[in-house]
Amino acid sequence: MDVGRDPSQLIDEYLKLGLRFDRVEDGYVDAFTGDPELRRAVAAEPRPDPADLARQAQRLLAELPAGLDETRAAFVGAHLRALACAGRKFAGEDVGFVDEVEAYFDVRISKGDPERYREAHAKLDDALGGTGPLADRIQAYRAAEEIPPERLEEAIHAFSSALRDRVRATFPLPDRETITYEVVTDKPWSGFNYYKGDYHSVVAVNADLKQQMSNLPRLVAHESYPGHHTEHCRKEEGLVAGKGQAEQTIFLVNTPQCLMAEGLADLALYAAVGDGASGAAGSGGGWGSWAADIYADLGLRFDGERSAMISEATSALTDVRQDAALMLHDEHRDVDDVVAFLKQWLLVNDERARQMLRFLSSPLWRAYTSTYVEGYRLLRGWLDARPDGVGLTERFGRLLDEPLIPSSLRVA
Repeated sequence: MDVGRDPSQLIDEYLKLGLRFDRVEDGYVDAFTGDPELRRAVAAEPRPDPADLARQAQRLLAELPAGLDETRAAFVGAHLRALACAGRKFAGEDVGFVDEVEAYFDVRISKGDPERYREAHAKLDDALGGTGPLADRIQAYRAAEEIPPERLEEAIHAFSSALRDRVRATFPLPDRETITYEVVTDKPWSGFNYYKGDYHSVVAVNADLKQQMSNLPRLVAHESYPGHHTEHCRKEEGLVAGKGQAEQTIFLVNTPQCLMAEGLADLALYAAVGDGASGAAGSGGGWGSWAADIYADLGLRFDGERSAMISEATSALTDVRQDAALMLHDEHRDVDDVVAFLKQWLLVNDERARQMLRFLSSPLWRAYTSTYVEGYRLLRGWLDARPDGVGLTERFGRLLDEPLIPSSLRVA
């Protein structure tokens, strides 16, 4: 180990390594807000060899801590291990799906429990009421909850404004932070945050998925306040501008920071408003009644209490998507078998199941489903542990502000 090396040199090499992966797979760099000279230098290089990228990652890993403190060295090391695996995958090496997910996201996955899914269906049956097949009733409920396309942008802005006011009072943001919303089509995801740096995001919402009233508050919180946009802004201000941690200027797909970010974002509405109809986050009420008031201001009727009950029941089905990924990539099951599995447990129609399969089958995104499943599980458990009386707000603030990785939460 070269103990005399300037740590900024290693960080620059880490950033350039991450940028090289974007030349192998467009979109691997989700966001880069660092020195533009680094991007220009990488763009001028010959097209990188993935096997060489894996070797570069291993070399940098061997040099740690290279003058970095323990927390920064752990963060960079976890991401170098992820990049080393990605380089081997791109070079054609056969890496088992479970091992791939572990290398990328610092978590070991396994199949969920079908008994838990059956219990969730029983709770859904009670919450929905009525008679007939459960799949028919939940699909009818979802159809009735679809936001009229011509009202979607208006509803997005209403929730964004309400959440922004609430979040900024708890987690201050720079005065000039802004979000631009776009409604898009033909995407494999429901929403996406493109962080541009200097406290600005573009958030795209996929209109193809027929956004539902019960999901929109969660989606806006996830992508914006206090989710991805808020986290990017807080880390840019606190870690990059405040502490010079340039490794935080790059956000790479299929790395531990994604699991942390998606877990945080999936808990954003819980942290900002509350859980369920009455609220279990100690924030003065639940998201159901809060959302109903906002929809009422738009002239839209929304049964917040019922929707919160249905959302709580369906949350137990989150593992189904990861099970489908394991069936597809670990067990090598037929696509139609995986579609049937998704339809059975998630109670979706064939079109929606195959839309999900687009995401699960994408070379870039196939492992990414685990960031939502395992991210939510890990971060929710950590948030709710609250040792020594530490409150939810303080705990969530650490997720927004600190360079944490999954293994650091498991020992906290």
